[in-house]
Amino acid sequence: MKGGKLIIFSAPSGSGKTTIVRYLLKQPELNLAFSVSAASRARRGKEKEGQHYYFMNVSEFKNHIKQDDFLEWEEVYRDNFYGTLKREVERLWAEGKNVIFDIDVVGGLRIKKKFPKETLAVFVKPPSVDELKIRLKKRSTESEDKINMRIAKASVELATAPQFDKVIKNYDLDTALEEAHKLVADFVEVSASKKED
Repeated sequence: MKGGKLIIFSAPSGSGKTTIVRYLLKQPELNLAFSVSAASRARRGKEKEGQHYYFMNVSEFKNHIKQDDFLEWEEVYRDNFYGTLKREVERLWAEGKNVIFDIDVVGGLRIKKKFPKETLAVFVKPPSVDELKIRLKKRSTESEDKINMRIAKASVELATAPQFDKVIKNYDLDTALEEAHKLVADFVEVSASKKED
């Protein structure tokens, strides 16, 4: 596998990484394309196949693992798998794009390890675990048990922050977006003239 740059955004659920990634994707000078992950779970709400995730059942997912089709994968919760298909990254690289990921910390660090020179790994830090809980509750998409599970996982994930290239503290969204844009622009080497266009 050979191609453009890889930009990883990882964080505990509710830290704001998805908001940051969506913002960066709208900046044409960065030439980014989103890596759609595979997931062994049912669709939620208005999620679309190939846009939000590549949905598959557990046995399909395990079959892809056996065939070494993933760049990285993880069983996040029991029988709840997420992963990055190699063909997805190859497809985006073939289009001449830099690939941006919104993935969990374990997956992010695995990609960084496989492609150390081509990868910028960014950890998005929430103001606090309490703030995370408030944000997750506001979403109203998950049960209290699921939220508690995510909060317990967040404490473990926060400990991995020093393993990332950069840490963005998302205490103020506008500041975090600005910081993220500068980091990515520097990494993909957007020329000053392009920034001014």
